[in-house]
Amino acid sequence: MEEIFEKIKEIIAEQTGKDESEITMDTNVKEDLDADSLDLFQIINDIEDEFEISIEDPNVIVTVKDAVELVEKSKEA
Repeated sequence: MEEIFEKIKEIIAEQTGKDESEITMDTNVKEDLDADSLDLFQIINDIEDEFEISIEDPNVIVTVKDAVELVEKSKEA
């Protein structure tokens, strides 16, 4: 889980221009990081590429924890 979180944090920081230290599991991607829909699309795209998964509904990702859990579930399947 920690490894997934670190990679997702890196992806989000790169896309939003925020410092990785500002990003926690409870960070709301849109509200806390001022990510717009294009940022979110790119973040999801990068997560899909990195972890070789498909995210059907991008709206399920509100917090960083949501993204981490989604990746974990996809990896288990």
